[in-house]
Amino acid sequence: MLDTLTFLLEKLFLLAHVKLTSLLPPPAPPACRDREEAAPQPVGPEHRFLRGDLLEVPRTLFTHFGIYLGDGRVAHLIPDVLSGDGRRVLETVTNTRLVLGVLSKRASVRVDLVEDFAYGAAILLNATDRAARRSALPGEEVARRAERLVGCVSYSLLWNNCEHFVTHCRYGSAHSLQTDKFCEWLKSLIRDQRSAVLTALLGLLSMACWGVSPGTSLPSLLVPFTLWMAS
Repeated sequence: MLDTLTFLLEKLFLLAHVKLTSLLPPPAPPACRDREEAAPQPVGPEHRFLRGDLLEVPRTLFTHFGIYLGDGRVAHLIPDVLSGDGRRVLETVTNTRLVLGVLSKRASVRVDLVEDFAYGAAILLNATDRAARRSALPGEEVARRAERLVGCVSYSLLWNNCEHFVTHCRYGSAHSLQTDKFCEWLKSLIRDQRSAVLTALLGLLSMACWGVSPGTSLPSLLVPFTLWMAS
């Protein structure tokens, strides 16, 4: 059952990721890029980070964020169903724990080594500063804000994830560009009139398979009608 949930979540995020790439603006021409600030280059875990630095690493379907605390340690928020289970929280987080944490809306801000946080991926250093709405706070204040939040927290895939944690610490205001992009994709999906046609066809198919009943006819009518009116 958990494997099925993991598979479905991964496919959902993959679909969103593919659609999001079509919403992003095209790359700027070379002449424009030359006038812009150079994009940050990835660094390895051996890089000498400063306390309060914002670290981000690419995952398969999303980007993970953390705050560097010094001495090779990173504070980061991850969904975890065992977030209040003492010693077991220190163990390696498995996919099953991550999925259960997402579904149960439980998470923990934990401190791990840079190598464990990066998990073999290259690290982008303070890359979010270029798109942030506010200037970064002093590094020491950023690190202290992160340290105060270590422990159990509530979790929301869209409204309280690892990016909200680091932007709250570094800029004083929680915000997620990944959430913004997902909402833009969802808005474009709702506005696409083909979505209403597709849901209507699926509704007719469900009634053909399971018969006409309130459980099949009402969603078959209401969902396409709502999407059509919203498009």
